[in-house]
Amino acid sequence: MSSKTDYDVIVIGAGHNGLAAALILQRAGLRTLCLEAGRYAGGMASTVELFDGYRFEIAGSVQFPTSAAVSAELGLDALDSIDLEVMSVALRGVGDAPLIQYTDPMKLFTHLSEVHGAEAVNGMAGLLAWSQAPTRALGRFEAGRPPKTLDEMYACAANEFERSAIDEMLFGSVTDVLDRYLPDREKHAALRGSFTVLAVNTLYRGPATPGSAAALAYGLGVPDENTVLMKKLRGGIGALTGHLHETFTGLGGELRLRTKVSEILVDPAGPEVAGVRTDAGDTVTAPVVVSAIAPDVTVTSLIDAGVLAEDVRARYARTDHRGSYLQMHFALEEAPEFAAPYEALNDPAMQASLGIFCTPEEVQQQWEDARRGIVPADPTVVLQIPSLHDPELAPAGKHAASAFALWFPIEGDGNYGAMKVEMGQRVIDKITRLAPNFERSITRHTTFTPRHMGTMFGAPGGDYCHGLLNPDQIGPNRPGARGFVGQPLPVEGLYLGSAGCHGGPGITFIPGYNAAHAVLADRS
Repeated sequence: MSSKTDYDVIVIGAGHNGLAAALILQRAGLRTLCLEAGRYAGGMASTVELFDGYRFEIAGSVQFPTSAAVSAELGLDALDSIDLEVMSVALRGVGDAPLIQYTDPMKLFTHLSEVHGAEAVNGMAGLLAWSQAPTRALGRFEAGRPPKTLDEMYACAANEFERSAIDEMLFGSVTDVLDRYLPDREKHAALRGSFTVLAVNTLYRGPATPGSAAALAYGLGVPDENTVLMKKLRGGIGALTGHLHETFTGLGGELRLRTKVSEILVDPAGPEVAGVRTDAGDTVTAPVVVSAIAPDVTVTSLIDAGVLAEDVRARYARTDHRGSYLQMHFALEEAPEFAAPYEALNDPAMQASLGIFCTPEEVQQQWEDARRGIVPADPTVVLQIPSLHDPELAPAGKHAASAFALWFPIEGDGNYGAMKVEMGQRVIDKITRLAPNFERSITRHTTFTPRHMGTMFGAPGGDYCHGLLNPDQIGPNRPGARGFVGQPLPVEGLYLGSAGCHGGPGITFIPGYNAAHAVLADRS
């Protein structure tokens, strides 16, 4: 790299992907600067003190299944994880038997068989078999590999069953798949609701909407290699990005907070990257820029319109970012105490993550209502109380809890603030119906909508995916490190590495890893 520039590489954004890319590049001997608009590193994978003594995983909360190669390169295996016997519990809250997701697969399938019946076991096995070919086709765990073309995706099928699964991933709906493998809408309602939310939390589509099955396949995907599966980290998810931050700066890398990039400078003679300009008016030079913010924001807002053809800009500008959720954080005097028939949930082992789900049919109707500006009367809620297993997240004897709920109305002319209050109260009411002490135990709480999350983290529309998992935003229609398959960005030295890229979303580090290795490959 040239010593005539200020740095060899500039990374925009210090979320988990940006930090991963910066660490890899600095370790390779490149003088790397990471610029972050916010006041702390980690982005949506942070542990943040919102109230005195109460720390919260403000968006992401679990490390997703992670490629063994990525874990090794980033040093993730040494992080202190929390050994949970139960990863999550799912129920409808109508007197049904809870579905307990044990981390031990044998315990899980024994529980399914004994409590929910052989049909649930067979249905789970069928769903996992269905997801295998789509997982290979999506390639979300393939570190260092570009997105596949549609032909390459279909070539992943070994037989007609697998080809039909890829068809269904691209064109079918969540309910199409669930109706085949878990057809009993009453007996398997909580299980069906759990898989529904696994999918639609990365969409702005109801589960009966064609194309929603792509997100279900993505959520069910598990890598074939010896990998890290879902993990909770001691200190919250921020321990992970804190590790990346410390490793990066320990290698001599530089991180600047509260430094927003307003423009990626491009020498039109190449065209090639020349550096960046910040909101403060400062210019920093480098021949390589890795953007770990949303790809469409990078292309349409940070690069001069004269540099890229209009059809390239238009393709990125079409990205769907319609986040439709509520995120709440609570300071609690005491842990929830569940009433009959859910007394078994008072075991702290059962309270790491509680999903109080609606059926797929109810979720579909709620989405359709939300599109008309109607706040769901009985929203799906996922409640997490990480301080039960990680006491340092709250003052002694107290608890920090978070809740995620669908769908928050984002269309129409409704009163945004009033809808936020209304939906937040309905979330509290739903939890309190099952745990009567919950509302009175709240000493402080805050509520974030997609609009708030967009402002805090620069995620367009509050979309933590940086591009929802619609079928037209996966595979060859999700950019790789150098742009879309068949349409690379014609700017030398520009790389994309955010959750909106191939391998994202989720805390898997694949987009940042891929961007860093593309830089190194191009300069080897």
